[in-house]
Amino acid sequence: MPNSTPNPQQSAVSLAFGRKAAVYDAFGEGHEHLAWMRERVYTAVTRHLPVGSHVLEINAGTGLDAAALVQRGYRVHATDLAEGMVAAIEQKIETHALHGRLTAQRCSFTDLDAVRHGPFAGVYSNFGGLNCTADLTAVTRHLPNLLQPNGVVVWVIMPPICPWELALLFKDAKVAMRRWRRHGTPSHVEGVHFTTWYFTAQQTIRAFGPRFAVLGLEGLSLLTPTADNHTFAPRHPRLYHALRAVDERLNQWPLLRGWGDFFILTMRFLG
Repeated sequence: MPNSTPNPQQSAVSLAFGRKAAVYDAFGEGHEHLAWMRERVYTAVTRHLPVGSHVLEINAGTGLDAAALVQRGYRVHATDLAEGMVAAIEQKIETHALHGRLTAQRCSFTDLDAVRHGPFAGVYSNFGGLNCTADLTAVTRHLPNLLQPNGVVVWVIMPPICPWELALLFKDAKVAMRRWRRHGTPSHVEGVHFTTWYFTAQQTIRAFGPRFAVLGLEGLSLLTPTADNHTFAPRHPRLYHALRAVDERLNQWPLLRGWGDFFILTMRFLG
């Protein structure tokens, strides 16, 4: 359990994603684009963390990524604030006999001093869970106590500039400009309202402070659809694969690598 009483934002996020747990895995079934995005993230993790490493996941959701990394030979301690999400992780442990390789704990990313089983070789967070806080330093301040020397952090963050959404400017200006709100963007999931904040790569890097160094930065879904778009790939397969090929060539260009539906930032803990 978290160390402190959740604030209204945390309570709303916990309730929203607790409700979402029941349908979260089903959304990814047959979702070609989302599967490609997940593989991109796994590649970033495996590039710097050797197989067999013990890693911590924050905002683990239902444990889809944790289970995938366990199948690749990692040990994962998966944490999430939402009770429904943690219950789903525990069910995966039982169903797939992942005892000892996957563990679960209910914990907010702002209360990481309560995390068990550390220190870890790496810490990762996928698909914008950290965009549910206005202050990333509330998370990064815990990392030195969680990481082994030379530990690696892989975070997948939603930035302000998403070309796919900006292309909708004359069709749906509200969606096109939603990431640009200065004081956060009203969001809702499963009927629950909360706030989302969008961070540039440089804002995120600064939040780590001088004890960390950048290992990698790449855009994720620069020209391809956003992760919630389930239909574009099957309806337009040739165009989708062409866009994906261009995406993979441009995602580390200096100007573009902090853009997209997300960016993947990899940091090294210097000790």
